[in-house]
Amino acid sequence: MVKTIGLIGGMSWESSVLYYRLINTGIKQRLGGLHSAQLLMYSVDFAPIERLQHAGDWDGAAKMLIDAARRLEAGGADFFLIGTNTMHRVADEVASAVAIPLLHIADATGTVLRRDGVRRVGLLGTAFTMELEFYKDRISDNFGIDIVVPELHDRQMVHDIIYQELCQGQVEPESREVYLAIIDRMAEAEIEGVILGCTEIGMLVEQQYTDIKLYDTTAIHAEQAVALALE
Repeated sequence: MVKTIGLIGGMSWESSVLYYRLINTGIKQRLGGLHSAQLLMYSVDFAPIERLQHAGDWDGAAKMLIDAARRLEAGGADFFLIGTNTMHRVADEVASAVAIPLLHIADATGTVLRRDGVRRVGLLGTAFTMELEFYKDRISDNFGIDIVVPELHDRQMVHDIIYQELCQGQVEPESREVYLAIIDRMAEAEIEGVILGCTEIGMLVEQQYTDIKLYDTTAIHAEQAVALALE
């Protein structure tokens, strides 16, 4: 029996659209015909969550996601995803508030990195994801992979483009060049790939633009959700 996927979306809704398309495409590829995903999505209002993030009120943000997770559980989801890297800062609190399991985005990504034999990888994401330990340590500790982040100025540019452009649906060629230049600078640290550790970055940077292997966390998370649903 196909499991029902729960998705906490809206952070931003731009990437939630990608999740919906990728998950349904994955189910169709595996099952064929008119098959699509059994999927529940609770899409939050991102504006108050963004304010809580930048205020450092992670407890307040966790409460909003706990409410969303409980709604998914009550709706019949068999497991759930948090459709954003940054809000995995509160993943443990959210997961412990419900009985259904969480498919953690860093675990999904780490599994693919280890499968590919990657030992040292760059990370792009929000400043929270790049600078706090919740994401880097989970991959380093659980998968034995070294994480490299850009220098401070580059981290700020990556962060600003995410919030000021990508989360608002703006995909600017000039910003793509900024990201590609940052990736090139990171390559000097002898990385074997780059994690696109924000679910919107894949809107801007695709593999066709660089020879450095890219690991798009949105695509990875969605692919593993499909696999889990069909187990």
